[in-house]
Amino acid sequence: MKRFITLLLPCLLSLPWSASAAEKPNILVIVADDMGYADCGVQGCKDVATPSIDSLARNGVRFTNGYVSGCVCSPSRAGIITGRYQQRCGHDANPKGQFGLDLKETTMAQRMKAAGYVAGITGKWHLGEEKEQMPLSRGFDEFYGILPHGIAAEKKGSGVQVYRGWDKVETPSDHTVKFGEEAGAFIERHKSEPWFLYLPFTAVHAPHVAPESYVQKFAHIEDKGRRQLCAMISVMDDRIGAVLAKLRELKLEERTLIFFISDNGGPQSRTVHNGPLRGGKWTVWEGGIRVPFMVQWKGHVAPGRVLDTPVIALDILPTALAAAKVDVSLRETNSATNLSRSERTTLAETALDGVNLLPLLEGKTDKLAREALFWRFGVQFAVRQGDWKLVKASRDMQPALFNLATDIGEKSDLAAQQPDKVKQLAALWESWNARNIPPRWEDQRWNGLEEKAANKRAKKQGRRNSATK
Repeated sequence: MKRFITLLLPCLLSLPWSASAAEKPNILVIVADDMGYADCGVQGCKDVATPSIDSLARNGVRFTNGYVSGCVCSPSRAGIITGRYQQRCGHDANPKGQFGLDLKETTMAQRMKAAGYVAGITGKWHLGEEKEQMPLSRGFDEFYGILPHGIAAEKKGSGVQVYRGWDKVETPSDHTVKFGEEAGAFIERHKSEPWFLYLPFTAVHAPHVAPESYVQKFAHIEDKGRRQLCAMISVMDDRIGAVLAKLRELKLEERTLIFFISDNGGPQSRTVHNGPLRGGKWTVWEGGIRVPFMVQWKGHVAPGRVLDTPVIALDILPTALAAAKVDVSLRETNSATNLSRSERTTLAETALDGVNLLPLLEGKTDKLAREALFWRFGVQFAVRQGDWKLVKASRDMQPALFNLATDIGEKSDLAAQQPDKVKQLAALWESWNARNIPPRWEDQRWNGLEEKAANKRAKKQGRRNSATK
């Protein structure tokens, strides 16, 4: 019965309280892969133009304190697609073998489909490769893309398998181009009905590949790695531009709520630009979890606003449901007389961790009803409340305290001066973590070599910080 109630949840949450089809906005969620915080124009990038991504900020809202719930690919995507901290189901690391997103979790596709939407995904899944874990088993009506972590997931000399629905299809000449084309085709097919499209690009995850015409545009950049990355960023931006043009062509722009984020921060290398942020992918420093974050909904959200309110990718789902006028509160379900106590508990356990951003986006408030943001990855953890962040980024490190309003680069540890704040934030994190389950599998890259590399990078960063004080 518990499994039945979990599967029934989207219907319970949507059917009595959904808007009519004519009132439902389309939902477009665009996710870049491993994009650096400062690798688009509005975030300070100088060597590659990103007019399409920048237009989302110009025509909507850009969050300077936008976060994801994971510092690597799959955990972050689990948070995006469920609106819940991935630690609720132990999805702390990238899956291997038979592992994937817990089947008890309700996906964004399932919730949107129950609300009367057709749901599609074009791009990278990375939430399980067994049949019951694949997109068409998790609420999506259409799928074109790949299942593993990226286009280099297979052994050297063989391309990663591409799927259309359940069927295996040929590998495209360029994944970024093809994913954008497929997204436009999905929108064209469903222009007369409300749709939810999840567009998780494999760009700009390594290997950094792009059509030669794009690479030539950046021939003046001496560093080959940076040159290739800029070309890939440019391809992705053009494909996003083509999708936005399709919306305008079909007169759907004002009927489409658009989100743009990266799944995590860029890797720590000279090739990727994380701007003033410390660390990068694989860490809970700001460089690993703070990402470009833009929201556009023309006619509903005032253009050109830049907000410093901390938000997180978990907020995408509740915001989309609110825009579709789906009531996701548990008041009605908890008071349902035909449900047993255990069934009501099951419903409560699937409660969303994100919050509805619409009041903030529409200028009706400048605050969110949220106590704090939390992270857990291997031996690492972090919690942010207001401007304060407590972080432990390696096994041997003592938790450090930073005021992000004055120290975005996390250079000045204030733990010794603020012991009460350290205790308070540590208690908050412990309380949050008590509601999670232990990791269900381990990512050997983190538990072995990656941890050593993270420690080495942290020490090197510490020396740099000392030299610049």
